[in-house]
This record gives sequence, C-alpha cells and structure tokens, in this order.
Amino acid sequence: MKTSPLNDKHVALQAKMADFGGWLMPIEYAGAGVLAEHATVRNAVGIFDVSHLGKASVIGDGALEFLNSMFTNDLTRIENGSAQYTLLCDDSGGVVDDLIAYKNSDSDFFLVPNASNTTAVVHMLQLHVPSSITVKNLHNEFAVIAVQGPLAPLVMQSLGVNTDIDYMAFTTVTIDGAEVILCRTGYTGELGYELLPHVNDASRVWDALAKAIAPHGGLVCGLGARDTLRTEMGYPLHGHELSLDITPVQASASWAIGWDKGDFSGSTVLRKQKVDGPGKRSVALKSLDRGIPRGHMVVKDNHGQELGLVTSGTFSPTLKVGIGIALLDTSVKVGDQLVIDVRGRDSLVEVVKLPFVASHVR
Repeated sequence: MKTSPLNDKHVALQAKMADFGGWLMPIEYAGAGVLAEHATVRNAVGIFDVSHLGKASVIGDGALEFLNSMFTNDLTRIENGSAQYTLLCDDSGGVVDDLIAYKNSDSDFFLVPNASNTTAVVHMLQLHVPSSITVKNLHNEFAVIAVQGPLAPLVMQSLGVNTDIDYMAFTTVTIDGAEVILCRTGYTGELGYELLPHVNDASRVWDALAKAIAPHGGLVCGLGARDTLRTEMGYPLHGHELSLDITPVQASASWAIGWDKGDFSGSTVLRKQKVDGPGKRSVALKSLDRGIPRGHMVVKDNHGQELGLVTSGTFSPTLKVGIGIALLDTSVKVGDQLVIDVRGRDSLVEVVKLPFVASHVR
C-alpha cells in the first residue's frame, strides 16, 4: 500500500488510518474525530491531506482538441489559468473517472483524477493520443493539501498569499519558500483552496498551514469528515454515484457534459440517454426518522416496489439526520416519501433537492 509524503505527520498525530484507492490515508485524528472536524470546516477552517489524488500532464500541440475529444465537458469554455470539472467515459458511457483539468494553455494541461483510477485514465489517454502530445503519470511527484472553510482566505493571507482569485481558477504561489500550485477548488462545499506542492516541499508547506490555522480555531481533518462534507453537498464519488456501470446522465451530472461540442468518448450513448431518458437517476434522500441510509440499501415505494439502491449515505453532522444519494427509477420526484430497508427495518425518507446544506464555494 502506498503512503502519502505526509504520512509521518499523521502518525505523529495518532490518526486512524485506512485504505483509499491503494493509499494509506488518515480517516480522523485523535482528540477530535469526524464530527468535530466536520463542524470546524463548516464554521472555521480545516486542512486535509489528499495526496492520494492522482496527477498527470498532457502536453503538446493539439492537447486541447485531443482532450476535448476524450472528456465530457467542453474545455474551450475556460481560459488559461482556469480549471474544469469533467469526466472520462468509455464507449458505453460508463465513467472511467471524474477529474479536474487545469488549463495552462491550449497545449499544456494538468489533470487531477481519483487515486485508484489514475493509471486507467493515463492508460486510456495514452492509447488514443497523437504523436505530437505526451501524457505523463505524475502521481508520485506532487502532494495535495486542501484548505477548506470560511476562514480559509485569512489563513492563506497570513502566509502572504494573494487570495483574490476566482472559483475554479488557479495560480502559482510561494509558501515558506516552496513553489505551490494554488487552486480555488475543494470537495466540501465551503470556500477553500487546494494546494499542490512538490513532494520534496510537502512537509514544510503542511507545517506552515498547520501553524497558520491554529489562531483561527482550525483543525487537521481526515477523509471521514471529507466524505460527510461532500455528501451534504451531494458531490458524486467514483465507485458510488459514478462508475463504469453508471453514466453521467444517470448520475445527474449532465451539467458536466458539453452537449454542443463534437463527439467525445461515450458521446453516442450519452446523447441517446439524454433523448430517451436514463431509466434511473441519482436523487437526494433525507431521513424522516432515526434511520441512516447506507450504501447498497434497497429503496422502495410505499407499496413495497423496489426503486433502486442507495449509493452513498451517512449521518449529517450539520442537519443531525440521516442523508443519502440513491440511484432510483426516474418516476421518483422531489417531495416523494419512500422506504429504505435499514437492516430489516423500514425507514422513511423524503426525496429532496441538493445540496442538503447551503454551498459557500463562491
């Protein structure tokens, strides 16, 4: 199992560790825990080590056109210095991965895919890439640190960083003498940043951030809180809301598809689903009792008819109720009351609009 370049920091803080895409990563930290870490991000600021995330580069003449023929979203819509959420699908419309594409120029892109899918993404791009373009797997060359929460700008400013950049824009900054890629992105629904220092600089950047959050009541946070935070936003997680068996249309991610651009990998199937309907679609569920939705639980209507399965579920630390995302028959609509089988007991849920709590990313 791989370890983060910041692994010794987590061990020193007595973090509970677990496997994430083949990487040993912190779930929560001693003395705090998921609930406290979650609340701190919503109300103050927290930092996360997410170095398990992949990194890759696509460089060469025609890189923009090539990636636009592979990814779902339309890269012509963004300027240099901006990032875009997008997906890579196979010919059946299934999602190989969802990722962030950073555009340096029409011929220079930096990609951040998910940990366990990085090799698959790079391999698929390399299979189709023309000779003028080079695709490199940089997974082990950069760390990724997320600074998330309403006080994140104050933390960055205390380190001498100019925080006047737009959402989904990125720039290069210096922290404690280290050059760092800084992007206004995140996975929590709060205002924040993701920093990519070189692995050799990761420890001192982490130490500078850990010191800087202390005066603001900040905490070092694990991936347990990151998951509860993203679920409250309804953000998809590959292997749950997105997979080789679940298309972007089914996952309610059609907004990340450039319908007006030319053909791209999986576009024939996705365009047909858009016209014919996907059969099933991701919806948000909020518990009406003490039940907590969990992945793979069966969802039924009031007559006992199975409608689909929960793909992600948790107890919402903000709302103090169970919440979940489920892939259900498209007949289901907002306001419907449904039943989840919670270990043999029926639990009532209501279909609601996302996000579960207000987003503050901008």
